[in-house]
Amino acid sequence: MPEIQNREDVNKIVLTFYNRIRKDAVLGPIFNTAIQEEKWPEHLEKLTDFWYSNLFGVRTFTGNPVQAHIKTDNMMKNTMGPEHFERWLELWFTTIDALFDDQLAQRAKQVAHNIARRQLMIVYSTRSN
Repeated sequence: MPEIQNREDVNKIVLTFYNRIRKDAVLGPIFNTAIQEEKWPEHLEKLTDFWYSNLFGVRTFTGNPVQAHIKTDNMMKNTMGPEHFERWLELWFTTIDALFDDQLAQRAKQVAHNIARRQLMIVYSTRSN
């Protein structure tokens, strides 16, 4: 199985993953509502930058994922929960495993796990009671 070697490989992961996300029964409706159709190409480039930065240590990403998750949770009337992040991780892991098998692939899974846990905690902590 190939190794993740460059931005093109990262882009392949991102495109494959979000194609699955958009068709997923649990996550598709959320992502397809939060991101307008014409904004998807730009969003996918930004996500490629995000993962390329995380995997290769090159600062190409600018943005605020925390605010994006808070905004999405608000859109969902504060119903974002562990099941959403678990499904996101499941799809991420299966996408990685289908495409690559190397140290960076393992790192991509570990980083995703850490991000999901942290984002869920932040979303919960910012809700009004």
